[in-house]
Amino acid sequence: MRFKLFLAFDQDVSDEERLPTPTQKAQSAPKYAAPQRSGMEPRFVNNNQTSSRLGSSRGGETMTNFAQMFSKLFFGAAVRVVTLALFLVLFGAITALAQTRAYVTNDLSRSVSVIDTATNTVIATIPVGDFPIGVAVTPNAAFAYVTTFSAGVSVISTATNTVVATVPIQGGGVGIAITPDGAFAYVASFFGNTVSVISTTSNKVTATLFGGLGLPFSVAITPNGAFAYVTNEGGEVAVINTATNTVTATVEFGGIQSPIAITPNGAFVYVVSQVDSNVSVISTATNTVVATIPIPMGITSHGLDITPNGKFAYVGNVSDDSVYVIDTATNTVVAAVSVGADPFGVAINPNGTFAYVTNFADNTVSVISTATNTVVATIPVGNNPFSIAFPVRIQVASIIARVEALVTAGTLTQNKASGLIAKLKGVEAKLEHGPTGAACNQLNAFINQVNAFINNGSLTAAQGQTLIDAVNAIKANTGC
Repeated sequence: MRFKLFLAFDQDVSDEERLPTPTQKAQSAPKYAAPQRSGMEPRFVNNNQTSSRLGSSRGGETMTNFAQMFSKLFFGAAVRVVTLALFLVLFGAITALAQTRAYVTNDLSRSVSVIDTATNTVIATIPVGDFPIGVAVTPNAAFAYVTTFSAGVSVISTATNTVVATVPIQGGGVGIAITPDGAFAYVASFFGNTVSVISTTSNKVTATLFGGLGLPFSVAITPNGAFAYVTNEGGEVAVINTATNTVTATVEFGGIQSPIAITPNGAFVYVVSQVDSNVSVISTATNTVVATIPIPMGITSHGLDITPNGKFAYVGNVSDDSVYVIDTATNTVVAAVSVGADPFGVAINPNGTFAYVTNFADNTVSVISTATNTVVATIPVGNNPFSIAFPVRIQVASIIARVEALVTAGTLTQNKASGLIAKLKGVEAKLEHGPTGAACNQLNAFINQVNAFINNGSLTAAQGQTLIDAVNAIKANTGC
């Protein structure tokens, strides 16, 4: 159980002592290791006053002044509209750019590498706390949250690539996941035996879960944000209701310190069972194991991710330095891709064309083409790269949940919401067959309808912009 020992390493141990030698690796046992209208409307004077002035000898002058005033108001409003449009275009460009960046925790270097996936090069290295392990990026790509042993969670601004806040977590953090709406981060503390909930608005812990966790390790959140699934040392998955922050179920699967991922439709959870050398599939409807997928060479894994279309799961295997590809329709292994030494973290890029894999012992990241399942690039990073993350994928299901929440809150009528939801479900059906122009058209129609609701007062600018931002993220990911 090398990985468990790795977690407990004393900070005084030298870098050389921590790096595995080829002999040690061969001899070791399996390693488990939008804005409100405000002052833009023309102000109309009292009708009687206007009539009196127009009937006087100064009527012409007054009319001229009125025309000048209206012209200024109109010009000012036009400037505001153009400025806002330029801002939204610029903001969209920045967001799209951020969506192409991957964030890698370098455990021994105490840093985070930022990879530009357009060029597959490291464009920044950010110092963080001691021994960074997990990383998650907000859906809008504005912040990266990094778990560390010494500092708890370091919060990185992706605009400046600097740490802008630190959130203390008792026992330090390991696994981390951010809700699809970007409001909260769930942090598993292996040594603290807790799951902490961080508000991404205040960067403070708003809840801490203690019971029924059993040394938590990895975290994944359903696309609708309703539940968090947490693996633990006892071979169980704890199911947390995010509305109440209570454990509502536990599922036995036989793994320890195991990676976990959830399908885009939220129907299934995939989790590695390192004891039984397989991948377990859990139905979120029943919270029971419905399938087990044997891994031919046995498995020791920290990395697992699922493609945006939900068709394949990519699982890193330290035991034989490879990444296994699972067809989620048949739940069978369909490919094994050789990568660098000790593949720990796995993350699929937003449009699903590449899988990025951190190689812990090689200090590199392998880039796998998901079309050919071959390594097409290798990127040098810091020492002992552990986890890797892209911005949280915003799924159509999560936007539907947001629309439904507006109905529950009394903001939107069911009739208005139904039109929005119908468009989103149309997008879901079309995206099942890949990124299509028809899906992009439906997304644009959704945005137009939301803007109409903002204009008629059915939604505030802020409420509408939240929905628009989410849809724009999906558009960016699907190449619209």
